[in-house]
Amino acid sequence: MGNAFIGNLAPYEPIYAVYGPGTDTEARLQFSFEYHLFGSRSSEDLPTSWRDGLHFAYTQRMFWDLRAKSMPFRNIDYQPEVIYVTPAKVLDNGISMALQGGLRHESNGRDGEDSRSVNSLYVAPMAAIPLSGDWRVLVSPRLSFYVGDKSDNPDIVRYRGHTGLFLQVGDPNGLRISTNTRFNFSSAKGAINTEVSYPLPRLLGGGPDFYLFAQGFAGYGENLLDYNRSITRLRIGFALVR
Repeated sequence: MGNAFIGNLAPYEPIYAVYGPGTDTEARLQFSFEYHLFGSRSSEDLPTSWRDGLHFAYTQRMFWDLRAKSMPFRNIDYQPEVIYVTPAKVLDNGISMALQGGLRHESNGRDGEDSRSVNSLYVAPMAAIPLSGDWRVLVSPRLSFYVGDKSDNPDIVRYRGHTGLFLQVGDPNGLRISTNTRFNFSSAKGAINTEVSYPLPRLLGGGPDFYLFAQGFAGYGENLLDYNRSITRLRIGFALVR
């Protein structure tokens, strides 16, 4: 009661908890949300405006060392951003296209030698392509430009590059496979993150309302602290949002 703008709140990136034994960052947790800054305009039947595409988003990734004494969080990455999303354009063949751009800040909130932070401007065109039944493919290349102070990690571009590609294929009510890559062609360095999910109620014949969620990572920079370290991880767990 009284929270007039709760309808502006929505999930952004996946929300999950996954675990992989035998690593020094065994558990990985993430929560993420976005807020439609002028979402109430649509409910008030106001004329269409450029402001309608403005959102604030926040993502937090936590790497939890469950096997260490006192079980500390080895690293936490904070990622606030301001994003702009154009209205989707649906073509005659059913393909839906849109464009997202944003200003993103990433930091691990540490000081001294473990301090990491980077700011980036990015643009990401998106296309959703329908397949047979309810299946569809989502394709989104991304181009990023790093701005501001990079003294905490001056060579981060060498390991991240400026380009990336997001691919997703799946059924909204069934199996979904997503991959997110980034790469630097000049240094031949980058990373790939792959996620596979399936609704748990469909496996068990009823709740709980989670997704079975598996995640694999290979390459540089699973988190900001390890931006220049190549690692391979495989974890499994559950997601609320995929």
